[in-house]
Amino acid sequence: MSITADKKSELIGEFATAKGDTGSPEVQVAILTERINNLTDHLKTHRKDHHSRRGLLMMVGQRRRLLDYLKSKKTVRYEDLIKRLGLRR
Repeated sequence: MSITADKKSELIGEFATAKGDTGSPEVQVAILTERINNLTDHLKTHRKDHHSRRGLLMMVGQRRRLLDYLKSKKTVRYEDLIKRLGLRR
């Protein structure tokens, strides 16, 4: 369900705004999106796993808050990010 270190470093390299950047909203949203996608696949086969479902809902809320922050500060970066990740909004 979790992402591997290789996948995480790949996402950091792809979405980083500067060299060594791991904390920008873009990187955080990309990592959360990958974790959400993995957990969604898990919940398709384990429908009664309510503990993981709660974790999924918390991650979705965190991603939503990060996207709202990015939208309020830098609209262009927000629009670019949702296009690159394929998010609906």
